[in-house]
Amino acid sequence: MSVFRSPDNPIIGPKDIKPSMPGYEVIGVFNTGVARVKDEVILLLRVAERPMSTHPDIVLAGVYDAVRGDIVLKEFSKDNPENDFSDPRLIITPAGTYLTSISHLRLARSTDGKKFEIEGTPTITAASDYEAFGVEDPRISLIDGTYYITYVAVSALGVTTCLASTKDFKSFERHGVIFCPENKDVVLFPEKIKGKYYALHRPVSPLFEKQEIWISESPDLTCWGNHRRLMGPRTDCWDGAKIGASAVPFKVKTGWLEVYHGADRDSRYCLGAVLTDAARPWEVLARAERPILEPETDYEREGFFGNVVFCCGLLCEDNKLKIYYGVADTAVCCAEVPVQDILSDLSL
Repeated sequence: MSVFRSPDNPIIGPKDIKPSMPGYEVIGVFNTGVARVKDEVILLLRVAERPMSTHPDIVLAGVYDAVRGDIVLKEFSKDNPENDFSDPRLIITPAGTYLTSISHLRLARSTDGKKFEIEGTPTITAASDYEAFGVEDPRISLIDGTYYITYVAVSALGVTTCLASTKDFKSFERHGVIFCPENKDVVLFPEKIKGKYYALHRPVSPLFEKQEIWISESPDLTCWGNHRRLMGPRTDCWDGAKIGASAVPFKVKTGWLEVYHGADRDSRYCLGAVLTDAARPWEVLARAERPILEPETDYEREGFFGNVVFCCGLLCEDNKLKIYYGVADTAVCCAEVPVQDILSDLSL
């Protein structure tokens, strides 16, 4: 498969982002939603930042307090043996689990899809109890002239998916939680199919350790039902541990093409492809055996959480996929892949 990585990768990194608050540092910008708006490419970036501790044995965490309407600091001591800091993303304590960073979403704009102007302030931030640990991983679907944004909300209440919408990326309406815990990786199909909206999503079954892609339907984008399993991980494969939807599906002659992500038992994340039926999107027609994109370069293998390529959005233009993807939970990169290469790799 012919994959062309931008020679400017990473195209956006932490150094390019201004922290949203004094005393915080940006540690990652990644997992971006993507949209074409007239002559501009819009990225809705996930920006992860953390409070800087002045004491070497104290770790701080920012948490949104819905009563105060602001982010407050929590302190955790490295000297306390009951506190677990082994995962760089988490602080695990007897009282509960916290994140080492808090994420918000921020807009970036470009006329050439390569060099982006990044807004100096957040676009969508934590604003409810369901978002106490931040908002993450946006996907953008253009449906009947409105851009619908699904994003992950994280809190001690669980991992949920929320919905927002905009017509101009200047003002936004928030529609609240549409998938309850534990559910993420929600992407909306960009058009109705036989009068219904459809979404891919990734529920979690802790008892049976299942993290698979499901599909659901809705009359109004807020009430979802008729949940069906679409597909699961494949044993001893690059996507053998867990999978989830990544970019918004798009139409090709033979059906809906979805770029999804998968991880193996070593938490190595790659991107793959699956084709579903145009009129019956819950039916899988073909699935690629090998990844479209896998962590190979230094910037994909090394970072805050290495060996990760993760996509939340792409553009399908001129018979190519322009994939904007996060690397190592640290930065944003861009790669191009011919659509025909992906279709040729599918097992029909």
